[in-house]
Amino acid sequence: MDNEQIGRRFHRLAALMEIRGDDPFRLRSYRNAAEAIEVWPTPLKEIAEQEGLAGLQAIPGVGKAIAGKIIGLLDRGTFDAWEKLTAETPETVLDLMELPGIGPKTAATLHQKFKVSSIENLKKLSRAAG
Repeated sequence: MDNEQIGRRFHRLAALMEIRGDDPFRLRSYRNAAEAIEVWPTPLKEIAEQEGLAGLQAIPGVGKAIAGKIIGLLDRGTFDAWEKLTAETPETVLDLMELPGIGPKTAATLHQKFKVSSIENLKKLSRAAG
């Protein structure tokens, strides 16, 4: 997993958290870390192997918790918080935000009130409401 993929995962984590209405300060910290990670010149895998958590924490916006999640991504391709979050709010809910006019609040409403978790679910709902 390269830096861009790791950064993208943290952006997606923040977006899922936003849909759920989680703490805006936590969202911002994940987004800030994601932006720094995506453009960091040294591969995070290399930093983790040579310097461990301390090396990762030298990246702006990456604290101990995010560094631990990076290690999980590098070792297992996932981390516990991601697994828990996507079990409660499917990652496919993020696809809804790719549609014009649907942002985090609308995606949250569609998911919470109508159990829409994908574009295909939304199509079915719109046909049924038809």
